[in-house]
Amino acid sequence: MKKLKRLFKRKRFWILAGLILFIYLNNSSLFVGERDGGPKLLAHRGLAQTFSMEGIENDTCTAERIYEPEHPYLENSIASMEAAFKAGADMVELDVKPTKDGQFAVFHDWTLECRTEAQGTTKDFTMAELKLLDIGYGYTADGGKTYPFRGKGINLMPSLPEVLKHFPDRSFLVHIKSNDAEEGVQLAQYFADLSPEKLEQYTVYGGDEPVAALKEALPDLRVMSKATLKKCLVSYEASGWTGYIPAACRNTELHIPEKIAPWIWGWPDKFLSRMDRANTRVIVVGGDGSDFSSGFDSLEDVKRLPSGYNGWIWSNRVDRIASVKQK
Repeated sequence: MKKLKRLFKRKRFWILAGLILFIYLNNSSLFVGERDGGPKLLAHRGLAQTFSMEGIENDTCTAERIYEPEHPYLENSIASMEAAFKAGADMVELDVKPTKDGQFAVFHDWTLECRTEAQGTTKDFTMAELKLLDIGYGYTADGGKTYPFRGKGINLMPSLPEVLKHFPDRSFLVHIKSNDAEEGVQLAQYFADLSPEKLEQYTVYGGDEPVAALKEALPDLRVMSKATLKKCLVSYEASGWTGYIPAACRNTELHIPEKIAPWIWGWPDKFLSRMDRANTRVIVVGGDGSDFSSGFDSLEDVKRLPSGYNGWIWSNRVDRIASVKQK
């Protein structure tokens, strides 16, 4: 009887040891073949003015807390996107807000008074009226003593069609700022006439409701929301150790905070290779996920990533980190 117990314990030990070895080998990056190319860079709002993230909230006016300007570009403008691509960006993220005349303005804020001289929202104005505003009006690096961009931002707020027409061969991540399903429907109408090849250049993320409406209308479009991100990651953490890729993780986009990434099965190379096979883009963002605007804005920041990392990197200053693509 004792021999049987010892045999059973020994057998259970080897089964457990075998399972642990399988999980390790199946999720180790040691045996992953080389992935093509180096890191890819996403430029958040083009090449923008950066600002202190301390104590920031959803309604904080970031234009009033910028650092001393190091370049002349304003976020979400065509000039800032040109500068970002020239610096080495592989994709640019931009924000869209609906206008009074049924268009999409490329603009970030919920209201206009932070960056411009106007009051209200983009929905209170036509696209033509929005172009007359000065999007550099509210920027200050010294608490309001000086406004270095005032008078320089007139006619710099573009519409979404203008941006995509100006950059016909570039990739964009389009951010729907609201949770209004109608904005998803409206954006779907704009994208509906695009060819499958053209549609592949664009990804849309934002509120759960507009993203769901957009995905229903255009199933082949790559989209992401908090709901789709959570569904994928929860499913993957439950089964990813086996190598299985859940349906929720296919043909989508994942923004993975750097502090959460090491806890994902197969991070980095095995996980990235699995998502490549699933046609899913993985972008690593800064911090713990409490603020998805946090990025890798200096070469010192990039050093926090795993050695040899060659996935997507979210950055507010691609001009400072572009040299990582040459390594």
